[in-house]
Amino acid sequence: MALHWWRGRTSITAALGLILGVSGGVAWIVALGWRPSNKYSLQGIDVSEAQGIVHWPTVNAGGAQFAYVRATYGAAGRDTRFAANWADVDAAGMPRGALHVYSLCRPGVDQANNFITTVPRPDDALPPAVELDFHDDCVARPTRDALLADLRQFLTMIEAHGGKPALLKLTRRFERHYEVSAAIPRTIWAVQDFLPPDYAARPWRMWQASDMRRIDGVEGPVHWDVVAP
Repeated sequence: MALHWWRGRTSITAALGLILGVSGGVAWIVALGWRPSNKYSLQGIDVSEAQGIVHWPTVNAGGAQFAYVRATYGAAGRDTRFAANWADVDAAGMPRGALHVYSLCRPGVDQANNFITTVPRPDDALPPAVELDFHDDCVARPTRDALLADLRQFLTMIEAHGGKPALLKLTRRFERHYEVSAAIPRTIWAVQDFLPPDYAARPWRMWQASDMRRIDGVEGPVHWDVVAP
């Protein structure tokens, strides 16, 4: 009797495990293809060298209407795919913008000079964007006042170069630590998978809604972004 009971319980456990495994697999597949509803009429992607060679006409045909491409990071880093992406996005007929990844370990002036000397200044470019997050290669944590002063100087320089106010791509953890959105009046680009974020002091105008979307024309996942209606 005990052996029969044990075999029955094992069978039930195995069946539940199979069901949960299949359900998890289906959810994962759905997540890879998910995009926000069509109430967000403008949707696009942002990429870096991590995505390798991108076939932009295919990306455009798959529903991406604009693209931000990483240009620089820190005071000396330059994305190896920036020049190619910058030219190819334009050739595909898509609006394009350049993104800088900010480092807490380097002066804002040096970072702005890196961005300015890397990014061309066409009149039709989207506003420049700066990504604000913590990174493993930098353990510095300046005071809020110091960070805000440095960031303001950085923004002044890149905005003079680009001729447009910049976007602040703010992660939740960075915003929680420094409360940047309450101090610097710029357009907010918020980051949160699947659910619209609400952590900034002001409503976001752009939202990175997924960091795992798969689309034709790109090898691997991309960041999928939408503009507020």
